Amino acid sequence: MAAPPKPLQLNTYHSLTTAFTDFLVVAIHTILYERGLYPPETFLLTRAYNFPVRQNRHPLVCKWILDAVSAVRDQMLKGAVRRVVVVIFSDKHEVMERFLFDVERFPAVPEKEIHTEFEEQAGEGGEEVKVSRVDVEEQLRATIRKLAYCGGKLGELPEGCTYTVAVELKDKADPPIGHPQPWVPSEPSLQTGEKGNSTRIGSDLGGVKSVPVRSVEAGEFILESWIEEGKAKQASNR
Repeated sequence: MAAPPKPLQLNTYHSLTTAFTDFLVVAIHTILYERGLYPPETFLLTRAYNFPVRQNRHPLVCKWILDAVSAVRDQMLKGAVRRVVVVIFSDKHEVMERFLFDVERFPAVPEKEIHTEFEEQAGEGGEEVKVSRVDVEEQLRATIRKLAYCGGKLGELPEGCTYTVAVELKDKADPPIGHPQPWVPSEPSLQTGEKGNSTRIGSDLGGVKSVPVRSVEAGEFILESWIEEGKAKQASNR
C-alpha cells in the first residue's frame, strides 16, 4: 500500500513534528558519515530534499536510527522536548561532541490537539500567511548542507567513538517512564538540576567551543542547530 501523501502545508503540530523527525533521520545519517563513526564504504549516496546525502546501509544501524527517532517523536507529540541531541563519546565514554537541535520554540499544543489546524496568520498586507512544506524543506536542505560542511571541518575524533541520541526535556515535562522503556537518564555531566537555591549545570554542557549550523524559521516551524565540542576532545588533540 502506498504511503499517504504528505500535507502541502505545515498547519498542525503533528505536521511540524513529522517534518522535523523526517529531517532528524537525515541529519543523524549525515553526522555518522561526516564524523567517521562507520567506514565510508558502509554508506550509500541517496537524495533527501532534492540534495545528495549519505545513508548508512547496514539494516541494524538504520533500524536503530528509526527506533531512536520514533522515541523522540513520541516525546515531541507530548510537548515534552526542548532539544534533541546527538552525542558522540570516546571509548572511555567521555563527551567528544554534541550536535544540538533546539525545538523549544515550536508551539505548545495539548496532545489531544496535535491534529488541530493553527489559527490563520495575516501578513503585512492582510493576506493569509501559509507555511508550505516546500518552503520548510528548502531551509532544511540548506541545514543538511551546512551540517555536512561543519561536520567535515571539525577536528578528528579518536578511534572507537560511539554515539547516542538524547532529549533534553522542558522544565515541567514528565520524564519518559513506562514499559517498554526506550529512555534512560543521561550522565550527570549532561544534566542540569537544582542544588539548594542555585541551578547545577553539568560539566559537559556547553562544551569549550560552539559552531553554529543554521536557523530555520518558517511560521510555527522554528529550529536552531549548532555543534558543541567537549573538553575531552580538546584534551585528546593536544
